[in-house]
Amino acid sequence: MSEKLSFVSPTANSPWGTYLSQVDRVVPYLGPLARWVETLKRPKRALIVDVPIEMDDGTIAHFEGYRVQHNMSRGPGKGGVRFHPDVTLEEVMALSAWMTIKTAAVNLPYGGAKGGIRVDPKKLSLQELEKITRRYTSEIGIIIGPHTDIPAPDVNTNGQIMAWMMDTYSMNTGGTATGVVTGKPLHLGGSLGRVKATGRGVFVTGREAARRLGMDLRGARIAVQGFGNVGSVAAELFAEAGAKIVAVQDHTGTIVNTNGLDLATLIPIANKEGVIAFKGGDVVPNEAFWDTACDILIPAALEGQITAERAQKTTAKLVLEGANGPTVPTADDILAERGVLVVPDVICNAGGVTVSYFEWVQDFSSFFWDEDEINVRLDRIMMNALNQIWDTADKHKITLRTATYAVACERILTARQERGLYP
Repeated sequence: MSEKLSFVSPTANSPWGTYLSQVDRVVPYLGPLARWVETLKRPKRALIVDVPIEMDDGTIAHFEGYRVQHNMSRGPGKGGVRFHPDVTLEEVMALSAWMTIKTAAVNLPYGGAKGGIRVDPKKLSLQELEKITRRYTSEIGIIIGPHTDIPAPDVNTNGQIMAWMMDTYSMNTGGTATGVVTGKPLHLGGSLGRVKATGRGVFVTGREAARRLGMDLRGARIAVQGFGNVGSVAAELFAEAGAKIVAVQDHTGTIVNTNGLDLATLIPIANKEGVIAFKGGDVVPNEAFWDTACDILIPAALEGQITAERAQKTTAKLVLEGANGPTVPTADDILAERGVLVVPDVICNAGGVTVSYFEWVQDFSSFFWDEDEINVRLDRIMMNALNQIWDTADKHKITLRTATYAVACERILTARQERGLYP
């Protein structure tokens, strides 16, 4: 008899609660492997660390950090590190679990992990940001490594932070270990194509989904929530394909232009000041974003954004989950009932971890590919994964999300079963 984890009490629509609900839905399709399903409902390891640093004013501040390794049956842990004031252990657990599913869905030789620090990095100086990064890396250094757990950028982290993490780990282990993180600057072993990879994956899977729906991307209206690295890149690629970006929302607010927003002007302004500083659209209340008439909705911000109420509102026929866990289970059911196709996060935004895998491989071989080769390899992996998932969905008459979990969980639990239990 298995006991439930005692350090979290997830609610239905919390990140961990959402993940557990998604696992429960896939159990009927696992056959004999269902006996191992409890493996997926608890992380292998969860580390909570204190991160003390000396601030610029001489005071000592303490921050709470996490690194969770959910499942490593198929390979080393893989997953980003986010710096955000709302980071919690439960959120990081869910994100690590989604990474387990994601890496298996695209058949990468990884397990799932995730990390974070509860901090608002916008309130830190560059020196303080470096200190908190290096101290956090030292604290989690006992469980990360090129063959054990490989962090990457996530919300509010970037190539510079990965460079500090790589350097800190290397100094502590006595040798340069470029493969300990991915998403690094190019001259430190980073990969071409990595910055745009997640957004490109959203576009590639979205293009195929639109084709299968008979939706012409030329003139298609797209609403994008979250206009960082993922949302803006996906928007650019869809615009190049002839679509119109009619609504964009970020942390500063929401802008709408039914004739299409001028991305060439919007993106640099949004990167510097936020989208509401752009004068080429109407500023509307944030909740009005979900009422905007659109054909494709791309939630590329944080988890839990598409609620049941918002699922009833949207006019979209296709939802592309650029963020992790943006749709709560009740909303998922409503979208399915309304005939809205959802391409789930664990396949839709897997472009980032796929090119992270390429970076990791290139670091070990010290042989680097050009960007065209990266993109060709990325597109092929994404399309092969999506086609297999679509075939599974058609075979069992289930949603793409449940089909993705069916494919991924079968791979994970088969590895768990074949490895056995030690000791």
